[in-house]
Amino acid sequence: MTTQIRVGIVGYGNLGRGVETAIGLNPDMSLVGVFTRRAPETVATVGDSTPVFAMSDLEAGRDDIDVLVLCGGSATDLPEQSPALAAKYCIVDSYDNHAKIPEHFAAVDAAARPAGTTAVISTGWDPGLFSLNRVFGEALLAQGSTYTFWGRGLSQGHSDALRRVPGVAGGVQYTLPSETAIERVRAGENPELSTRERHTRQCFVVLADGADADTVRAAIVNMPNYFEPYDTTVEFITAEELERDHQGMPHGGFVIRSGTTSEGTKQVIEYSLTLESNPEFTASVLVAYARAAARLNKAGDIGAKTVYDIAPGLLSPLSPEELRANHL
Repeated sequence: MTTQIRVGIVGYGNLGRGVETAIGLNPDMSLVGVFTRRAPETVATVGDSTPVFAMSDLEAGRDDIDVLVLCGGSATDLPEQSPALAAKYCIVDSYDNHAKIPEHFAAVDAAARPAGTTAVISTGWDPGLFSLNRVFGEALLAQGSTYTFWGRGLSQGHSDALRRVPGVAGGVQYTLPSETAIERVRAGENPELSTRERHTRQCFVVLADGADADTVRAAIVNMPNYFEPYDTTVEFITAEELERDHQGMPHGGFVIRSGTTSEGTKQVIEYSLTLESNPEFTASVLVAYARAAARLNKAGDIGAKTVYDIAPGLLSPLSPEELRANHL
């Protein structure tokens, strides 16, 4: 019988709950427990029997954990936690600040190599699966253009910015890809698209008592960086409608590479995701890469890794022989 991969979860929000659920769907993996900065007794997990520990329980190092899945945020949690924990454990994280990934990689690698651990950073679907498909497309079609579209999806950052507008009692924002732009790309036109031409933003807002709708709408659509660069619509709804219709966390998108292989011969590669739960899908990706991290470490392949460094077969619970026989 194959030895199970023993996994710990660090941090327990939407992503941590998704990781707990995903581990339960993978028979070759077992959950050691959740590690949290909150008082452990206050954390209600998906499974009634899931152990919950304090973060301090990781400080001395534990020999019953093969890999930690880090579920904190990229702004302040992962820049500190990933290097610190990689100095003791194999880890997987979903660090998504694209501009600072090289810096994050260097810090984690410097911690992991002396410790003999394997640390997979920036997994998920973007960065992660979309990153892979951008590279596949550009490697296969040397002449062409790459396009990434996001949505329809609920944007947590933009929704937070929306709720900070005076006069807004509640609200959410969805990012929508432009269907016109996507069709032009799929047709092989290789268009140059502005920010406004790629995506639109759709806001559903609950007005605070006494707030003026026109004033609130103007404040939203003219907000620099968040909404002003896009065609933004604002629809006012009731608190009941917000609670009933907008509590899910859908997302998704497309990566399209459009190019030519000879004069006049168009080729288009497309990869797409349609997700009812962004955190649950991201968690599923993290768990697959946790399997790869454990396998790499067992083989002596240490240090920081990204999705570009990991063979697809290492993500699967199947053996190389099974993959060749049934999936090649």
